Amino acid sequence: MSSICNGRRPVIVVSGQPGSGKSTYARRLAAELGLRYYTTGQAFRSLAERMGVSLMELNRLAERDPSIDLAIDAESLNEARRGCVVIDSHLAGWLLRDLADVTIYVKASLPERTRRIALRDSKPESEALFEASQREISHWERFAKYYGIDLRDLSSYDLVIDTTRMGIEETYQVILTFVKKALSV
Repeated sequence: MSSICNGRRPVIVVSGQPGSGKSTYARRLAAELGLRYYTTGQAFRSLAERMGVSLMELNRLAERDPSIDLAIDAESLNEARRGCVVIDSHLAGWLLRDLADVTIYVKASLPERTRRIALRDSKPESEALFEASQREISHWERFAKYYGIDLRDLSSYDLVIDTTRMGIEETYQVILTFVKKALSV
């Protein structure tokens, strides 16, 4: 499909839990709709690399230093203002609600997300479970403290989809159909 940016500047946000599939779906949407793709996860990973710390350690640092999240979230806001973008972010559905044309939240059970993370990152499931759990706890605490956001409140999302028992293609078709309808494409 050619870009849907002709005459419009859509902003699509895909949020979700670690291992839920949000990045997979956000990348596919961007490619299929001819939009830019921006991911706060990669921005966070790049920052960890530049600082010489692990992703887990950067999460722990961010619990004490709000400037880490604020800088990444400011960049998400800048990307949204440019338009013609799919933003993949844990927090963007809440922060960018007023700028987004469509907000999607992707979730899955913890055992399924653990299995996916272990496969994706070639690590034992016990390690994937520990990391996913610690990241989620860190997110819940930081986002409540810094923004007053309860990550369990999904009312700001246009579509919430549980991918636990759905295949990648099946889930993607639901998301794509919803986005096309919402944007009248």
